[in-house]
Amino acid sequence: MESRKIILNLDQLRELIEVHKIQKKKIVCTIGSWDMLHIGHLRYLNRAKSCGDILVVGADSDRGIKIYKNLLRPIIPQEERLEMLSYQDCVDYATLIDDIDDQGKWQYELIKAIQPDVFVCIIESYPEEQRKEIKQFVRELVELPRQAENTSTTKIIEKAIKTHLAELKEMVGDK
Repeated sequence: MESRKIILNLDQLRELIEVHKIQKKKIVCTIGSWDMLHIGHLRYLNRAKSCGDILVVGADSDRGIKIYKNLLRPIIPQEERLEMLSYQDCVDYATLIDDIDDQGKWQYELIKAIQPDVFVCIIESYPEEQRKEIKQFVRELVELPRQAENTSTTKIIEKAIKTHLAELKEMVGDK
């Protein structure tokens, strides 16, 4: 996983962001699981980028996703999700987020470290309590609706399971 866009050390990322701030660049940050990257994710990332000059994207760790989604997720390992993010033109930096405690409470280490001008989130993904906490560290919180009506990682997984179950039933003659 070699990319100049992937910065795993928060101190190093903070230093890079400080240089951009000195240059009067508007820093935007967003965080997600980015599991099975799809059109909704890409539309969202492009919308986030349009909120400023530099887009920093946090990818939740495999451990974190297991805590807040379920033990069978993620489908794509964290290293590959980071690499996929690094290939997106709209993403300036990607980093791993592994600051969730065992009770599922986020610590917001990335947001505290870089103190972006803008944090972009999907309304349903961040309850009001979380949004209030995040607002302490950012100038602006931009809340977006989901960017794909019919596509989500969960829907992709469900469709794949239904398709394969139907194929298995045909194979064993159970119609």
